[in-house]
Amino acid sequence: MRTDVTFLSNGLTLAGHLYTADSHNGRPLPAIVVLHPWGGVKEQTAGLYARLLAEQGFAALAFDAAHQGESEGQPRFLENPFQRAEDIKSAVSWLTTRQGIVDPDRIGALGICTGGGHVPYTAETDHRIKAIATVSAVDIGSLLRDGLGRTQDPALFRNMVAQSGRLRTEEAQGKPAHLVHILPEEVEDTTPVHAREGHEYYRTPRGAHPRSENAWVLRSVDQIAQYDSFATIQNLAPRPLLMIAGTEAATAYFSRAAVEQAAEPKELFWIDGATHFDLYDKPEYVTPALARLTSFFVEHLNAPLNARLAA
Repeated sequence: MRTDVTFLSNGLTLAGHLYTADSHNGRPLPAIVVLHPWGGVKEQTAGLYARLLAEQGFAALAFDAAHQGESEGQPRFLENPFQRAEDIKSAVSWLTTRQGIVDPDRIGALGICTGGGHVPYTAETDHRIKAIATVSAVDIGSLLRDGLGRTQDPALFRNMVAQSGRLRTEEAQGKPAHLVHILPEEVEDTTPVHAREGHEYYRTPRGAHPRSENAWVLRSVDQIAQYDSFATIQNLAPRPLLMIAGTEAATAYFSRAAVEQAAEPKELFWIDGATHFDLYDKPEYVTPALARLTSFFVEHLNAPLNARLAA
């Protein structure tokens, strides 16, 4: 069952979908907050994982972050990682008020792609989140500073930071926010494989959604520049961390490095043969990821499986 919901985050109204089993016998459920990727909306991979987790006996909340999708926030498509952390905390706060539906002492969080960077970062200072999981995690700070695979000329990012200041001035003078594409709108033989795979998910009927517009505000760079998803990830302990990545993912190094730096209990779970975007929706890769997520949240949120709920 999917219910449309709204809640406040720093004065902005955020839109979400709360997924629950059709019947949970009136007992409060363990709950999981699910955060979407950069450029994504709740109707895409975040909603898929939320629905699948609900089928396993959890309440799962997928929502549009501020400035994205159906949520409020101007300019549209601003990428502020610190607001994103507030959005996650606000989602947790809202769940704690769902009396009779959610057990406020059994809340976990799952982040996908850059959401997989924001969720651990947020959970470091929100101990209401009892278990932390990621799928195809990415640190948006490192991605923009260093480039994919840390191969970018540092001068490029310095120039982007300088440009963001000029763009703030333009906005103050009444000009619209300057938008740029996240992924190429068209692909060619020379398009890098990772970008081609992203285009195939976001810009084709496979995963496209009208509110996922492949855009971000370029002056977001000066906020992203100060952000590091995993710099103090060891502070999650003793709460458990599960990071899931594909063996063929161009972004797998983010999960590998984060787990190496994290304190126990921690786990890096590999999905053999999967790329970054395979884990968004392809059943042959989502199925083993879901199985591990389910067992992880069952163990650490002391959650009954759907089969037990029905007993």
